[in-house]
Amino acid sequence: MKEYKVLTQKDKWFSSKFDPGRLEEALNAYAGEGWRVVSCVCGDFPGFVGRERQEIVIIMEREAAAS
Repeated sequence: MKEYKVLTQKDKWFSSKFDPGRLEEALNAYAGEGWRVVSCVCGDFPGFVGRERQEIVIIMEREAAAS
């Protein structure tokens, strides 16, 4: 059985402006916990004053712990 995690720019790792270095830190930290990236997409979301903003969404999976 697998479990999944969704990482976005709103995650605790990115409390301020998006930084690719912070993304790398986050991915390496999660990899240390057994997570691996299975998909990544960039989506457009409505922003302030009608301006769209792009946000990265990363989907990770790992084997679920036996219960």
